[in-house]
Amino acid sequence: MSTHIAEIAWALRPGEDFPNGRYSRGHSLSFDGGATLAGSASPHVVGRWAVPEAVDPEEMLVAALSSCHMLTFLHRARLAGFVVGAYRDRAEGVLAEIAPGRRAVTRVTLRPEIAWAGGEPDAEALARLYHEAHAECFIANSVTTEVVVA
Repeated sequence: MSTHIAEIAWALRPGEDFPNGRYSRGHSLSFDGGATLAGSASPHVVGRWAVPEAVDPEEMLVAALSSCHMLTFLHRARLAGFVVGAYRDRAEGVLAEIAPGRRAVTRVTLRPEIAWAGGEPDAEALARLYHEAHAECFIANSVTTEVVVA
């Protein structure tokens, strides 16, 4: 149906010690639309070798789930006749050990805050919109991570 491109670039810097793991995990991420981000391993994973102000893969996964859910929710709300004026989410992912020496983002909690422009759905309709958004979200359908709306 479609292809999506991300280019990742990293290089060893002078004075870094690759064989002993003493090198920056900082790198760049470029996307086919032209956006470029600073990327890194998480400071929680590699400590001082991370670039704390850069985006780490765990954050990107959480952001991808949140963004996909939001975009799908907006579409479902529109089709249901509601008007969303603003949408904000402070999504949180949990990295946990799933087996000795293996970790995964096991749970992502979405916390949408929605400002409705006009009539708003009742609790049942809102729950249905969240469910539909989750079921149709391409990213949620691509991962085994538990995704919940709080």
